[in-house]
Amino acid sequence: MPAQDSGEGNLSAGLTGEEARALLAKYGPNAMPDTAIQPWRLALAKFWAPVPWMLEAAIILQAALHEFIEAAVIAGLLVFNAALGFFQEGRAQATLAALKSRLALTASVRRDGAWKNIPATELVPGDTIKLSLGGVVAADVKLIDGSILLDQSMLTGESVPIEAGVGLQTYAGALVRRGEATATVTATGTHTKFGHTAELVRTAHVESTQQKTVVRVVRNLAIFNGVIILMLVAYAHARKMPVGEIIPMVLTAILASIPVALPATFTLAAAIGAKALARLGVLPTRLSAVDEAATLDVLCSDKTGTLTLNELALTTIHPETGFDEAHLLAMAALASSDGGQDPVDTAIRAAAAKSGIADLPKLSKFVPFDPSKKMSEATAVDSMGGTVRVVKGAFAVVIKLTETMPTAAATAQQLEEKGFRVLAVAVGTATTMRLAGLIALSDPPRTDAAELIKDLKTLGVRTVMVTGDAPATAAIIAKAVGLDGAICPPGPIPESVHPEDFAVFAGVLPEDKYHIVQAFQKGGHTVGMCGDGANDAPALRQAQMGIAVSTATDVAKSAAGIVLTKPGLEGVVAAVKEGRVTFQRILTYTLNSVTKKIVQVLFLAAGLIMTGHAILTPMLMVIIMITGDFLGMSLTTDNVRPSPKPNAWRVGNLTLAGAFMGLSELGFCIAVLAVGKFRLGLGIETLRTLAFVVIVFGNQATTYTNRTRQSLWSTRPSLWLVLSSVVDLSIASTLGICGIAMVPLPLLVMSGTLAAAVVFALIVDIVKIPIFNRLKIS
Repeated sequence: MPAQDSGEGNLSAGLTGEEARALLAKYGPNAMPDTAIQPWRLALAKFWAPVPWMLEAAIILQAALHEFIEAAVIAGLLVFNAALGFFQEGRAQATLAALKSRLALTASVRRDGAWKNIPATELVPGDTIKLSLGGVVAADVKLIDGSILLDQSMLTGESVPIEAGVGLQTYAGALVRRGEATATVTATGTHTKFGHTAELVRTAHVESTQQKTVVRVVRNLAIFNGVIILMLVAYAHARKMPVGEIIPMVLTAILASIPVALPATFTLAAAIGAKALARLGVLPTRLSAVDEAATLDVLCSDKTGTLTLNELALTTIHPETGFDEAHLLAMAALASSDGGQDPVDTAIRAAAAKSGIADLPKLSKFVPFDPSKKMSEATAVDSMGGTVRVVKGAFAVVIKLTETMPTAAATAQQLEEKGFRVLAVAVGTATTMRLAGLIALSDPPRTDAAELIKDLKTLGVRTVMVTGDAPATAAIIAKAVGLDGAICPPGPIPESVHPEDFAVFAGVLPEDKYHIVQAFQKGGHTVGMCGDGANDAPALRQAQMGIAVSTATDVAKSAAGIVLTKPGLEGVVAAVKEGRVTFQRILTYTLNSVTKKIVQVLFLAAGLIMTGHAILTPMLMVIIMITGDFLGMSLTTDNVRPSPKPNAWRVGNLTLAGAFMGLSELGFCIAVLAVGKFRLGLGIETLRTLAFVVIVFGNQATTYTNRTRQSLWSTRPSLWLVLSSVVDLSIASTLGICGIAMVPLPLLVMSGTLAAAVVFALIVDIVKIPIFNRLKIS
């Protein structure tokens, strides 16, 4: 493959805007072509899965029995199910793609002699770009200045990061773990060496724990129903029923066991939740993140930009003997990044620019801020040709490089106790350094932080501050935002630490965040982790709910489950609430599935015993599936009340609750069928119509009793749910009264069954409350 040319740009000034536009037209955007699976392949895949297999088997059985109309109806159901799943998945992926487009990579590029941030897709060969700590290399580049530690493990498989200096070639998708460098773009888009691999890594999909849990519930139901079906066959054989009757009955039982709309319902509920969060400035990087937010019970929050305004301003400049304020600022500016996105360096360089010091040392080497060392460093040459070393960083780190100065330590402590972020600046040679002075920056707490932390506490989520700042500074901010509790002493994080032990973890290194998350998880907690830097990525991945704050680096955003586009904790509160709303909707649909699958198969068994015949035909069961399962998807739009505490899947309890509701409905259905047979003396064909109607009416009754854990009057159902119920009842009533696909049922019997269903709903709604409370279904 021919290499792209370098664009002949001036490396000191970068390309001009006109040159960049010409190269962009020549080489195209710095992006990979769409490698998504073709729509027709996705459509065919909808016919190759457990649920479609069961429907396909039913079609073959019906065709073998020469029941071609029924086979055609089931085939229509199969196609409808596939089309619905295809449509919902397509909409969900489109939603996710739209959200991810708002998380697109940016690059710091030098154009027309000035540094500016542009979308990475606009990079062209020949551009001069800055590679900074926590950034993703956006194109294939060659380093021309500086040095960085590069992690290329996701590209080359090499697990050890490499030191990269001038002249080294690196590739799109690599991560900058340390340092800062300037590089020239050598290839973009499809011409990059590992671009396609990096895109696959970035878009990797993770299945949620919630989906796995619900699928396990349905699998258990399938096993239960399978046993019932075998018992049905054995009973029918013992009664010497003709094979021509047994096969349709078995087919009906199989259809009754199929959770047809379940996969589409999961996708739809998650997509609705993701779109709701996006409107609030919270961008899920995967749909499963919406589910995971429901179970969160501990939040590890960083300080800067989340609990504070992240509007750093110099409040105190304290020079030591031999330095003045202007000189101190000038030295600090030498050890600050130019063109980067560090707010501390930006504030210092802006203040130094106003002082106008002449004859400053000329910068020859710059080592950017390293979170693990808590300092940055510059080497410069003064007017006499001498080498000057300048170090800027945390006071506790810098003071170790200089002579002991008790007064400086006291000054630093006084400033930290006021809640300021204190930096020390030291100047000297490679071997001898002296303290030039202290610079204090203020970053006041956000006005909404205390209220939002209170909201999280009300929701059962404990907030813990995790910051690299000094304990005294962290304690001031913690008190201001309502985080009351002990401060973890500096040093290694205890392995058995619990969220209740400390309210603040201060002075922590990036790797400490990972250990804190692990320790909390060992205690049985579901942990959310706020992070913004490349070194936070392991902790974000380890946490069940990785949260990249609004100022996060590209690496942190890639590792997180959700990305906040606004500063503060408002997005976290919104994610927790929306996650719990989604949880309740899926819980209700799952509870409904358990209820329906239990009652429908057992009602077939009860009907066989009472009448000696199959009480439902395959055609009637298909209609029940269409009117019940698909219209039941409207539960994903229902007005639900999120639980006041973190959610947890209790599979056993959920199955017991569904069994109780299913057996209750079974009792109602058997009672109505008994009245029809023994009181009204209805024939078998009319009893089948009655069985169809009572199943539909009973399912509607339990839908409304299942949709809320308290009284069915406690929350108003959504408009879509009410409309779907009206359609369901209208279809069943019309078919039953007019005798379409069944023998007609007298209007009086139809009305009486509907009235009985209403009474059944009112009774079971009262009885269910203590049962649900006992089983902790909330």
